[in-house]
Amino acid sequence: MNSFMDLKSETPKDQEWVHNSHLEKALYDNTRPLPEIEPLTSAPHFHWFGYYDKFATDPSGRFVLGMEVEFDNRSPQPDDVIKIGIVDRQDGNAWSEIAQSRAWSWQQGCMLQWRPGSEKECLWNDRIKDRFVCHILDIETGNKRTLNRPIYHISPDGKWAVSLDFARIQSVRPGYGYSGVKDRTQAILRPEDSGIWLVDLDSGASTFLFSIAEIADIPYEGAATDDDKHWFNHAAWNTDGSRFLFLNRWRSLTGRFRDFRTRMFTASPSGNLRLVTDKPYVSHFTWKDHNQIAMWREDGYKLYKDDGSGREEIIFNATNGHNSYLSDDNWILTDTYVDKKGYQHLYLYHTPTDKVIVLGHFPAKGPLTGELRCDLHPRLSRDGKTVLIDSTHGGNGRQIYGVDLSQISLHL
Repeated sequence: MNSFMDLKSETPKDQEWVHNSHLEKALYDNTRPLPEIEPLTSAPHFHWFGYYDKFATDPSGRFVLGMEVEFDNRSPQPDDVIKIGIVDRQDGNAWSEIAQSRAWSWQQGCMLQWRPGSEKECLWNDRIKDRFVCHILDIETGNKRTLNRPIYHISPDGKWAVSLDFARIQSVRPGYGYSGVKDRTQAILRPEDSGIWLVDLDSGASTFLFSIAEIADIPYEGAATDDDKHWFNHAAWNTDGSRFLFLNRWRSLTGRFRDFRTRMFTASPSGNLRLVTDKPYVSHFTWKDHNQIAMWREDGYKLYKDDGSGREEIIFNATNGHNSYLSDDNWILTDTYVDKKGYQHLYLYHTPTDKVIVLGHFPAKGPLTGELRCDLHPRLSRDGKTVLIDSTHGGNGRQIYGVDLSQISLHL
């Protein structure tokens, strides 16, 4: 296993370890009992769900969505097909294939998820010839509809989706977009015909809200119009569906700065735009409620109000992770990137008291950085009883695991 110092030169800034003695004391306390961890999928194939900001289970928590592939050691190619399936937790975690996709990535999969507000519909992105689309499947009737645009994130009522340009994302940050469709804007630094769309999930109609050019033209420090290549990434609706956030990112073609730069905006479905922050190293985030955003930035988790003020409140310092709130929003569920010992950690953090409840330590196998790494991407089941993760710790490649929360007391 490579040491942290060996990896440091190739580790992105937002994946470097951030020291917090209080948190680390809890993470490395081997005397604490840990909850039961159950494998939900198994070899010989590889399984995962992808990103952490969507529903992986049906409302009852019985059915778990996942993806299956026969390799996990290279980038997806246009002809690579993944199988989409459901794990039945009341039938010995039996796997049933329901569909396939040709539009997927290691980090975010094919945006597979249960549709909010529905007990029987799931969605995923796919590629049909030279375009990306989204399928909506009723798992009871087998009826399937196809939307003309891929989806990125769905509103809480399940009626609307934000759509981004996955070909553009793939050309600037492989592992987060999809292969198979040429980025027609690849040579353009600030394209006017690539951006954000609003999609009606019932009718399939879409509306173009913002172009990359429009957002990139909003002034920012150190801008270089002949050198900065812009794109949009990581969109998410707030808790009442009144606004969504998205990241405007850009790279320097001449290497003026490391990695990429980021600023966060929110917008309403009607196009009302607001800058949240343009401070450096904005990374993972979650909405706490309809107007507060908890994000990891630079050296820990910070809280911002969506009011245009740019004011920042420190929640706690920590290594970057994939954060979300429990139903009791005093508790944050998150994970870590790989530490100097080669482990990823999963834990709960109680913001009023700084109490830490460790849920697991997972030795990372395979690539630790880059496109092929396997992040835990913790997501809570909708019945609140299980944390689902993707992990390689079992020695049989990436698989889906369930962490039992039933014996953990969250009442302080």
